[in-house]
Amino acid sequence: MTASPSPTEQVSPDLDEAGAGDTPWQAIVWNDPVNLMSYVTYVLQQVFGYPEPTATALMLDVHHKGKAAVSSGDKDTVEGHVAKLHAAGLWATMQRA
Repeated sequence: MTASPSPTEQVSPDLDEAGAGDTPWQAIVWNDPVNLMSYVTYVLQQVFGYPEPTATALMLDVHHKGKAAVSSGDKDTVEGHVAKLHAAGLWATMQRA
């Protein structure tokens, strides 16, 4: 008598990691006590190519509301945005939109 193979465990992907496919991610910039408002505006213009009025409006959201969503897209793209923001010295995270 031969032993039958043991059953294979079915594993469901974690939805937070696998994603819903069509749900975009957002890069969030957080207010910090270090960076000047003018510098945050400058970084948003350089990293994303935003015109000065758009970058200023986002910076003011960061300053007054504590955070602002500065970009959105697929997970890999937003991870790249967050890395660029970190390289510029800003506090940034990513989350689902």
